[in-house]
Amino acid sequence: MSGKVDVCLYGAGAIGSFYAFILNRVSNVQLTIIARSNYEAIKANGITLDSENHGKHLFSPYKVASTPAEAAGHYDYVVCVNKAINQEAVAKSLAPVIDDTTTIVLIQNGVGNEDPFRAQFPNSTILSCVTWVGATQTSPGFVKHIASEFTEIGLFPNPSVSPNIESSRLDNFISLLKAGNTKFAIEDNIQIRRWEKVVWNVAWNAITSLTQIDTQTWLHSSPDSIPLTKQLMEEVIEVARKSGVPMREGLVEELFVKILALPGVYTSMQKDVVARNPLEIDVILGVPVTKARELGVKTPVLEVIYTLVQAVDYGIRQGKIFPSISTSV
Repeated sequence: MSGKVDVCLYGAGAIGSFYAFILNRVSNVQLTIIARSNYEAIKANGITLDSENHGKHLFSPYKVASTPAEAAGHYDYVVCVNKAINQEAVAKSLAPVIDDTTTIVLIQNGVGNEDPFRAQFPNSTILSCVTWVGATQTSPGFVKHIASEFTEIGLFPNPSVSPNIESSRLDNFISLLKAGNTKFAIEDNIQIRRWEKVVWNVAWNAITSLTQIDTQTWLHSSPDSIPLTKQLMEEVIEVARKSGVPMREGLVEELFVKILALPGVYTSMQKDVVARNPLEIDVILGVPVTKARELGVKTPVLEVIYTLVQAVDYGIRQGKIFPSISTSV
């Protein structure tokens, strides 16, 4: 893209900070970040990214805000890299930074993420992304990025917007990713990739959160762990297929090859349990369960996992996770 590009990025955690770095290094991008828990640190000191791929960098965006109201104005792109919790409320809160000419970019786990934004902003273009970026915020404003770095991106088509305009907005954002020197792939049907990532997340995020052990320890914990995990994955795949998403054969085995090649993984949801943060349940587990019930798909393992993860999330919100033990029965 030629000329100044105004970008607002919402959510400056580990993954958000990585994409902030990629966008901020593009010469014609004027980047505003809406930070929340780490607002004071980023406002005062910027963001430090220590990346295996890009080296160590300290950078400050054009503007740091604590709320969408503080960042109010026109933006060419609003990039949501926040955890997908209470999407309806988030979409409404972003009204000060989104108008009909703003393209919304969703870089989040889960499925069904786009629907609240389409309802709130019916005339906007939505770009939907699946991220495979490995990053951890070691302290506010300090992010460690490992070699994992890949973005899958595609349109969430809007029938009220010209296909040529939507394609142009996609191409222009892709040009920013390219100029920022990060790896990406353009997907004709991004929902396939979203559901594939959900199959991964339903298994590993949920199971590690419930057991508080890493993936390798789980897989070697009993003769039942691998068959149960594969059944869970197959149930989610069947829900996707019945929802009209063409999931390919052999996906479960592909994902097992991938997880077995990794050292024991501690997932983001598992870390949220330890930190007593609310969990990203709805877009990972809730939508597949809801669709399964609507479509009459039997998902016994998924139903149990979903119910148990809901209980953990409820315990976190009620302050009942890891309480001091005063009595026993």
